[in-house]
Amino acid sequence: MKPGSRDIKLPILITGEELSELQRHSWHMAEAFGLDRRIENYKGKRPIGLYSWDFDCLLAVIEYVIDDPKEYPDKNDSGYIALRNLYYRLKTENLKLK
Repeated sequence: MKPGSRDIKLPILITGEELSELQRHSWHMAEAFGLDRRIENYKGKRPIGLYSWDFDCLLAVIEYVIDDPKEYPDKNDSGYIALRNLYYRLKTENLKLK
């Protein structure tokens, strides 16, 4: 999807364990028009610009993964907690776009 003149790009900084867990599951974003490659190549040094459709994809993937007991059988796992925190942070930021 090509952004229009009224589409807002919101910069988000994702670092540390949040980034490594998100990159671990980036293969779920295969149909997201390059978002998977952007996440895989993202180093976490500067904020990454995300549009509303990027947020929608990220939120769907993260929600799917954190609800999957095969991925995170232990809800006290640090990876699960980091990804869950990222989910809530992205959800809050996505509300700013609407």
